[in-house]
Amino acid sequence: MKARLTLKVRAGARKTGFAGAHGEAWKLHVAAPPVDGKANDAIIRYLAKLAGVPSASVRIVSGFKGSTKIIELAGIDPASLERAILESNGHPSDTGSAAPPKA
Repeated sequence: MKARLTLKVRAGARKTGFAGAHGEAWKLHVAAPPVDGKANDAIIRYLAKLAGVPSASVRIVSGFKGSTKIIELAGIDPASLERAILESNGHPSDTGSAAPPKA
């Protein structure tokens, strides 16, 4: 099982995290500078942690030197990846329960 993700990256940000959607892509701010592959390494580590997969399961398919990147993650399905992104962006996951959330 694999998932692909299109990112619009802004390197050198204050902190690493998703900043919402950008058309068909996700905006990702990365704290690492865009020098010597540091931002790409930070993206791989961040997405691996977010998806709960090893860093070796995350690879940049295209956009190594550009701000628009296509990332492939092995070991996670697209729906689970999108849910993890939304949760990291502050949106609660839908548990499927009709009960109101506990305070």
